[in-house]
Amino acid sequence: MATRRDALKFGMFGGAVALAGTNVGAALAGVPASGSDDSTTPPTASLLAPENMPIPYAATFRRPPELIPYSTGRDPDGRPFAKYSLSQKLGQAQIARGLSTTIAGYNGTFPGPTIRVPQGTRTEVRISNRLPAKGLLYSDPFNTVTHLHGSASLPQYDGYANDRTAPGKVKNYHYPNWQAARTLWYHDHNHMLTAQGVYSGLAAFYPLSDLHEQAQLPQGEFDVPILVSDVMLNANGSLGYNDNGHDGLWGDIITVNGVPWPTMKVKPRIYRFRFLVGSITRSYRFALSTGDPFYVVGTDAGMTARVQAVSSWRQGTAERYEVLIDFRKYKPGQTVELRNLSNKNNVNFANTGKVMKFLVVADSPSPAGSRSLSSIPSILDVGEPPSKATGGLDTMKLTPDMAVAKRILRVRREHGEWTINGETWADVEKSNFTRLFGNPQRNQVEQWTIINDSGGWFHPVHIHLVDGKIIARNTNGGKPFAWENGPKDVFYAGENESITVLMQFDTGKQEGGRYMVHCHNLVHEDHDMMVQFSVGDLRINDPIRSDPPILETKSEGFYASTYKAAYPAGT
Repeated sequence: MATRRDALKFGMFGGAVALAGTNVGAALAGVPASGSDDSTTPPTASLLAPENMPIPYAATFRRPPELIPYSTGRDPDGRPFAKYSLSQKLGQAQIARGLSTTIAGYNGTFPGPTIRVPQGTRTEVRISNRLPAKGLLYSDPFNTVTHLHGSASLPQYDGYANDRTAPGKVKNYHYPNWQAARTLWYHDHNHMLTAQGVYSGLAAFYPLSDLHEQAQLPQGEFDVPILVSDVMLNANGSLGYNDNGHDGLWGDIITVNGVPWPTMKVKPRIYRFRFLVGSITRSYRFALSTGDPFYVVGTDAGMTARVQAVSSWRQGTAERYEVLIDFRKYKPGQTVELRNLSNKNNVNFANTGKVMKFLVVADSPSPAGSRSLSSIPSILDVGEPPSKATGGLDTMKLTPDMAVAKRILRVRREHGEWTINGETWADVEKSNFTRLFGNPQRNQVEQWTIINDSGGWFHPVHIHLVDGKIIARNTNGGKPFAWENGPKDVFYAGENESITVLMQFDTGKQEGGRYMVHCHNLVHEDHDMMVQFSVGDLRINDPIRSDPPILETKSEGFYASTYKAAYPAGT
């Protein structure tokens, strides 16, 4: 008898592997500019009529709405808390001209609402699954799992792939927020269907701030979230989907915060952009049309101590880079394009080399709480590790002699499945979730080396819970790339690259438990490139049973978060 895993593997659920719009024998809306290296899979593109294809730079940039908590206060120990409410539901997006696209999003939008939280404020995020019984891109139940990516959450709130919330149920996620300032994001993590969930729209920002970040980097109007993703659409504007035999999905339409190739109005000031790649497969190499530099001030897990100027950088799915762009020398009316130079093993189309355009406008007063900079800094004070009292060390000060264990993660394709050390999540499931890649103890330091010797693929590997310091690469002269000199939780393993990382398994004041390691090419993750480790006893904080979802009742409507007023359109 065929299992659900077999059905998804071999496409027995129709849209799980291919929907209308993947017949590449038909005339394509976009002609590939270049195919992927070492790939025999034909690329696919949108089936939109020419009059419906979005035009680069014609649409207006927008920021995601910011969510306001429905309740705030202090715990008995004096610690502040904030409570939020979100509903996962269908919504409508305007990507194609003259057509609507049905998406599944947090509060029905893509990206979902941004949740901004100050360090030390405990949050509860109540997430209700109000999606239909069947998925947009598959006929399986529309279950969801929410992962706050980059957070040191307890296992039962970390978005463990099998901790599913079914339609009609609700789960209350608890987040400690003790870590240093960083760009977190939340997204779907439902195993074997993560790619479709994120691609359908279940993704949003969750910036964590602290006093060091607030004092040294642009704020308010000049702190801009940029979620870059790609999509392919069917002729009627609906989402197309083709994972090319589980290799990955490369769309021909690039969106920024859900808007295709937008134009953003900027003042002649220094802006901070939080770049997040929300694509499920595509990686990017960002560059400015003027050749001007970006100034890297933050990586996945926080600020960099030394600001690095780069002309471009490589960014894979789920990685976050915070960069400054200096528009002060431009006059009103001048434009600058943000371009994508791409990387090996992407599938590129006529306009995937474009991302967005900046239009410089006259300076004007800014809203309260906004702050730019008068100059580009060279050094940033990242402060002491916030968990120092419980044994936490500064990630970027870890040294190899601190490591009590060294481990190898070898990522490759074997017998049609994407694997880590020859194993998959199916092996974890068969073990009743007891099979471990490693079992570090709290606050121990370990050295992990990720080896990608598969040649024809790149893999952005995400390690849950912890921050890591890259200490070696077999490329770039053995050193991290210039943009990687900060704490990270996603590690871009390019073709035939190896990366050596130091990590402290710091859980703050919390106990540990089981966490996942996987490729963040979400198609690879789903088929089936994921394993797990446990910090301490694997029996504690069971990620599936400790705090399972419950049925949503009619009274849930009481939990209603509101939105913060947006900045002027186009900024």
